[in-house]
Amino acid sequence: MKYFSTRNNQLRETFKHILFQGLSKDGGLFLPIKWPTIDINTLRDKTYEEVALHIINPFLGDEISEENLYEIIHLTYKKFTHSKIAPLVNIDENKYILELFYGPTLSFKDYALQFLGNLFSHFVKNQNNNKNITIVGATSGDTGSAAIDAFKCKENISVFILHPHNKISEVQRRQMTTVLDKNIFNIAVEGSFDDCQKIVKDLFIDSDLQNKTSLTAINSINWARLMAQTVYYFWAFLQLEEDQVSFIVPSGNFGNIFSAHVAQHMGLPIKDLHVVTNQNDILNQIIQLGQMKVNNVKQTYSPSMDIQISSNFERQIFESVQRDSEEVKKIMNEFKFNKKYTFEQKVLENFKKIYNSTAVSNKKTLEIIKFFKDRYNYLADPHTSTGLSILHNIEADHPYVSLACAHPSKFADAIKKATGEDPLIPKEIENIFDKEEKMFILPNNTEDIKSLIVKNI
Repeated sequence: MKYFSTRNNQLRETFKHILFQGLSKDGGLFLPIKWPTIDINTLRDKTYEEVALHIINPFLGDEISEENLYEIIHLTYKKFTHSKIAPLVNIDENKYILELFYGPTLSFKDYALQFLGNLFSHFVKNQNNNKNITIVGATSGDTGSAAIDAFKCKENISVFILHPHNKISEVQRRQMTTVLDKNIFNIAVEGSFDDCQKIVKDLFIDSDLQNKTSLTAINSINWARLMAQTVYYFWAFLQLEEDQVSFIVPSGNFGNIFSAHVAQHMGLPIKDLHVVTNQNDILNQIIQLGQMKVNNVKQTYSPSMDIQISSNFERQIFESVQRDSEEVKKIMNEFKFNKKYTFEQKVLENFKKIYNSTAVSNKKTLEIIKFFKDRYNYLADPHTSTGLSILHNIEADHPYVSLACAHPSKFADAIKKATGEDPLIPKEIENIFDKEEKMFILPNNTEDIKSLIVKNI
């Protein structure tokens, strides 16, 4: 399997190269040059780990043996606390919730990042030199803690995670800052998540920094993240005895919903894909109106979706303009300089052909948390709630699966506001408020972040 960039469709890179590089040097995102196809019948009666092996293996080609890959996958999900890894909960006729919070940091990000951590370790351990690698990532909440848990204590790997200062939940912050391992560095940036993402992208195209260390990404701009997320869409379908399935996916940075579209490319019989955003509304505006523009980020009860620039959407643009990388560059350059872009009608029609979309207000988010608690005795976190607002109203003539993104205990303030009660605190975070924190608070400035990295690698 070879990979090209959304901004250079003539590239032919190996999986190992794109794994470590994360973001292409031309500023684009990597994609496989062809989509492997999977016969669903070969996946029936298999464990989650066995399904993962069948889905992931074609993307790696001969760069890692099937035996080693299975060892990595087995190690990845060993710490997950549910026997099914990602169980499907039936709440009403043809209405299901796919629970994705059984990893060590109680978020769907664990499903890809635990895999990524073990994959990195495998390649680092088997390379001929002892060169350190530096991981840089931006988080709007859950990616950071999942990455830190996945990479803490890993030899020859340093991790720098940027988050928007005072704009994530306290539990989300403490899951990162209470990890005191010497290879972990948390940076609170005085800005928004979009500012953090921009700094990360600037660092990746900084040749001076690239000469000092091997820089790599763990955000969903790294293709391996999306590849691993594709697995649980197949897994959800395999838990149903139906011919087709539709998914409702809360999304801010577009990685999780694009992973569902990858599953569609690979042969999963998905009828509808529904993207749900909070009131920051970037993805809904693009899909409904064809307008990509930057507004001020509003702080909501669902902070992981408090985004105005969905970096993964570039992959969908590339697909929707028939993999024309020159057209992608033109679009992204215009967006960069004007802070807005309006898509041609035929491109907009392609978006609408693949995705439905809805934006959910802050008020509605709390109302749905309360409704599902009262009606079904199901407690959802605020991100999950945005998807459940669609699941509740939909006329389901076949299975609809809405994704549960995180454990509600990570957003106790919102849960208390919605239901009047505190959520039960699982053992993974019960002592988190008593632990020491380690964090750097820095201005929204790329050079300041770069100086901290250089000083600590």
